[in-house]
Amino acid sequence: MKKSQPAPSEFKNLRGIEYFQFEEDFMEENIRCIPMVVRFKMDAVGIKLKLAEWSRFHPSERVQLALLPAGSSAAAKTYHRFLSGLIRKHTGNEPTLLRIDPHPGWQHLQQVPAMVIEKSEELQLNISLQHWQKLSDIQRFALLKLCRPGHENENFPKAAAEFGILKLQPAYSSTYCSDYVQNDHY
Repeated sequence: MKKSQPAPSEFKNLRGIEYFQFEEDFMEENIRCIPMVVRFKMDAVGIKLKLAEWSRFHPSERVQLALLPAGSSAAAKTYHRFLSGLIRKHTGNEPTLLRIDPHPGWQHLQQVPAMVIEKSEELQLNISLQHWQKLSDIQRFALLKLCRPGHENENFPKAAAEFGILKLQPAYSSTYCSDYVQNDHY
C-alpha cells in the first residue's frame, strides 16, 4: 500500500514569514513540528513549547504565532502573553519558561559559531564568514538549531543547500524532528 504524502503545512507560501522548504519534512506521528520562525520568537520571549502543546493549537493560532512580531520589547511582551494564554487555554498548564540569551549565537557576525563550524566539517562543508554574514537572522538561527549536540540533524545539509551554502546530493531522509522531540525540546 502506497503511503500518502501529508498536505503542505499551513506555513508554506504564507506571506510575511521566512519558512523553509526543509521544514516540510518536520513530522512526528503525523504532527508537523514547530517551524523555525516560531522557535525563533519563542527563544526571544523565553518560552519552551512541547510538540504535544503545539499540536493542540488551532491552525489559525499557529499561523498567528508565526506572523506576530516579537522583535521589540513591547512586541515580545505581547507575544509572550499571547503564547502563554494559548498554552493555558489548550493544556491547562503554565508555560515552561526559558532564560533569554542576551547575545544569541545567530547575532554574532564577526565569526561563524564553533557548533556550526564543527557540524560543517563533519559533513565536509565550509561555511565561510562571508556566507554566515549574508544569511538572514532566522537562517543563522536555523543552522544553529540544526547542529545542536545530541541530534543526528540530517536537515543541516538540507538547510545549508537551501540557504545557498552548498549543492546537495539527491535523496536523504529527515529525522530531525523525531530526534528533537524525543529529547523533549520544542
